[in-house]
Amino acid sequence: MDVFIQQLINGLTLGSIYGLIAIGYTMVFGIIGMVNFAHGDVFMVSSFIALICFLLVTTVLGITSIFLALAIVLVVAMFFTSLTNWAIERVAYRPLRGSFRLAPMISAIGMSIFLANFVQVSQGPRNKPVPPMVTDVIVLMDNNGYQVTLAWKQVIIMAVTAVLLMGFWYLVQKTSLGRAQRAVEQDRKMAALLGINVDHTISLTFVIGAALAAVAGVMYLMYYGVAHFADGFVPGVKAFTAAVLGGIGSLPGAVLGGLLIGLIEVFWSAYFSIEYKDVAAFSILAITLIFMPQGLLGRPEVEKV
Repeated sequence: MDVFIQQLINGLTLGSIYGLIAIGYTMVFGIIGMVNFAHGDVFMVSSFIALICFLLVTTVLGITSIFLALAIVLVVAMFFTSLTNWAIERVAYRPLRGSFRLAPMISAIGMSIFLANFVQVSQGPRNKPVPPMVTDVIVLMDNNGYQVTLAWKQVIIMAVTAVLLMGFWYLVQKTSLGRAQRAVEQDRKMAALLGINVDHTISLTFVIGAALAAVAGVMYLMYYGVAHFADGFVPGVKAFTAAVLGGIGSLPGAVLGGLLIGLIEVFWSAYFSIEYKDVAAFSILAITLIFMPQGLLGRPEVEKV
């Protein structure tokens, strides 16, 4: 039971990071019907922005308060990552919006490769470590020398995920921007006829998705203490898997899918074989989609005639 509780905590932490990235996937897909394959690499870029900013804040500015440093890193990473994703949408996606459906997807794959190679060339191919940000832990149980611990960085990650999920659910459901997003999702042409600035709404959706990816990047850097140029692909694919598992287009579904993927990975690694943890996660996805094609919380798609 001690091992189970510890792995449950670890799985919820990892799943929270996946969930934050998955929200960006599900928002973009919900509004324009495109899978933004560069989103994982936007997350990777945000972790490097956070790493550089953290080192500048702690060494150049001499800020010793870790929570103040983290707050500054979070704001800076969200700003520059949002700016990056806004530029990507303007340059790589908007000109292809009226083209055939594969064109934006091919452009997204190309942008993903560009971002990964750009970071590899500019920052180098090796792992970039960062000094531990939050080291304190809470001992929950101590049974014959085996301690079940809850690190404060795990508390921060899960709390931030819960707050952001509630905040963005309120944004989508209760604000004018959310109503515009839902209108564009249902019928882009009719939304434009009713006075909604479609291009502005789509750009803001990319900005919001990037801001969430930036939060995930900061949390990832705080949790693992390292950044690498290839860190965008695997977490990005798993976050997209989480979005599909939870129901593409559903914000709570994206976070639920992320939590499930994280729990499956961690429990499979602890009790079976770590080499097949990815196989287990994708197998659960395949089984779920066979019986629930719309995902766990997704709505069945209605065809217009």
